[in-house]
Amino acid sequence: MDSERKKPSEKLPDSSVEALLELVTKALEDLKGVDIRLLDVSDMTTITDRMVIASGTSTRHVKALADNVTLKAKQAGFPPLGVEGEQASEWVLVDLGDVVVHVMTPATREFYALEKLWSVGGSDHADPE
Repeated sequence: MDSERKKPSEKLPDSSVEALLELVTKALEDLKGVDIRLLDVSDMTTITDRMVIASGTSTRHVKALADNVTLKAKQAGFPPLGVEGEQASEWVLVDLGDVVVHVMTPATREFYALEKLWSVGGSDHADPE
């Protein structure tokens, strides 16, 4: 799949975005990510189409979740364009192009309230658990 990887400025086909979302969600669920939320922000920004927000129970858990997303994405041919916040691990962002993953501690997630910020006018989908 590596040869199919698009440049950052090019959009993936919808089927690839859905496959990437499924991969990210499974990678988070595999390590018991908490309160996984999927946000469709395609009508609100050109930076990305979807955001995935999840919590870890500690900074160590946040880092492990982000590492698992990064590993699974690489294995599937979607290498991250960037990973930020690994040092402190209060909030780790994994940029997969059309999907951006935010993994945070509960306190950081509550403080920044990304779901509220990005849900204004967009569609917000909770993971059915």
